[in-house]
Amino acid sequence: MFSLPILRTKRLGIDLGTSNCLVWSSSEGVVLSEPSVIAVDSQSGKVVAVGSQAREMLGRTGTNLIAQKPLRDGVVADYLVTESMLKYFMEKVLGDSGFSRFVRPEVMICVPYGITQVERRAVLEAALSAGAKTAYLIEQPLAAALGVKLSTDAPYGSMIVDIGGGSTGAAVISVGGIVVAATAKVGGNKLDEGIITYLRRNHNLIIGERMAEEIKLNIGSAVAGGPKKVMEARGRDAISGLPKTVTVDTFEVCEAMGSVLSAIIACIKSVLEQTPPELASDIIERGIVMTGGTSQLRGLDRLIASQTNVAAHVAEDPMQCVVYGCAVALENIEAWRRQIQVR
Repeated sequence: MFSLPILRTKRLGIDLGTSNCLVWSSSEGVVLSEPSVIAVDSQSGKVVAVGSQAREMLGRTGTNLIAQKPLRDGVVADYLVTESMLKYFMEKVLGDSGFSRFVRPEVMICVPYGITQVERRAVLEAALSAGAKTAYLIEQPLAAALGVKLSTDAPYGSMIVDIGGGSTGAAVISVGGIVVAATAKVGGNKLDEGIITYLRRNHNLIIGERMAEEIKLNIGSAVAGGPKKVMEARGRDAISGLPKTVTVDTFEVCEAMGSVLSAIIACIKSVLEQTPPELASDIIERGIVMTGGTSQLRGLDRLIASQTNVAAHVAEDPMQCVVYGCAVALENIEAWRRQIQVR
């Protein structure tokens, strides 16, 4: 007698970041890591490119093609474009083989701590419209803590700081929940903007986002000490409008990023100031764990340690900690149901 095969619901964990989107699959692990960029035809509304291909178009498109980042400061800025991007990523992960296209996945998505109910609903609706059967939301600091395998159920405090492209989330976690947390809308993108502003003000040079990011990655440092590196910055002269190249060094880049780094430190300090004394002593003993792509900025761990008097270190594989945390919560959904929002 013929019997139908059992259709297994796929589970996807998604770190929907301002700069990058990572997707974890229950059957294969982390299967996608793409820039959170989408290129759309402004006349027809048709999606032309998503991810790495769309990122190459940033600042280089004509009037009929718009390459944009649909998320800003960690939250949805353009609902329809975010939905299209999520749908593309989910289809790319699930593929057309077997019964994948007939079985809608369960999706766990990470969001910044403290966002409004309207912003939460926008993420949930975008996931459901993109094809998810059920959508869950988990807050960024908790996902990061699960991803680095902190003992979140233990009766002592652990501090996690996740510094991404659009936001910084800091939290103290104890006995399975967030005790104190704060989010600042500053991250890697604001550091890039600081470099752009500095070069225009001090060198009359106008550069794009990609050039600023390249400068940050190659010679950027959170502290002024250490070896001095130099790099050529290419752009357009703000006065003549002609192409121009100037040489910038590590100390200039550190100065350019100063105000944004101060905002990151202020976010971390605000959490420490509200932490109960018993948990504060645990944090002094255990230190601060840093995750997120921007946590890899040279000298940032030393800057945080010097400003807070608490040792800080970057987690192993900081880029993927949050998406792994989404996976842990999704695989143990009953245990974490009280900590997440479901739709």
